Amino acid sequence: METGKVVRGLLPTAEVGTVGRAGVAAAGRFRALTLLVDAEDTPRAARRMAVGTVKSWGIDRLADDVRLCVSELVGNVVLHAITGRRRMEPGHLPLITLTLRSWPRWLFVEVADEDSDPPTLPLGDGFGPDLAEDLPEALLPDHGRGLHIVRTLADGVWWTPGESGGKSVVCRFDLDDEGRWM
Repeated sequence: METGKVVRGLLPTAEVGTVGRAGVAAAGRFRALTLLVDAEDTPRAARRMAVGTVKSWGIDRLADDVRLCVSELVGNVVLHAITGRRRMEPGHLPLITLTLRSWPRWLFVEVADEDSDPPTLPLGDGFGPDLAEDLPEALLPDHGRGLHIVRTLADGVWWTPGESGGKSVVCRFDLDDEGRWM
């Protein structure tokens, strides 16, 4: 993915064709956690699992970047993806699934939710850094920066629609030949 490329404010979608979980498990490491979107400790639990996983896999230097990406992606789900018709169904509990996959040269962090709307990036900052210093805080945007942060930290970011609705947002971190962060 080209750095800084934004097409109509949408993150790029994944190419068709995926490797099943059995293939991932055979080629590397796999860990997943499903949480309730509405639970108060969901973001904290997701961060703890992600950081604990990358540390247990010996990719300690990625822990802070993974923690921040998971925080932003899970936070987006909590803020934006708990609306819609299914949310109003009696007894429905919206879910979020955090998955980490490590292959020899990559770490993939995936956050899946039930909302089919694609994630969007702001089309651009309304103010450059020089102008922003002279503006009162009330005029500066207070949201929309999370996916910019994720795109800055990760080596690749994309989304893919779910087979039966929903979507997944995936971050890729490049590793060297020995599985260490580059």
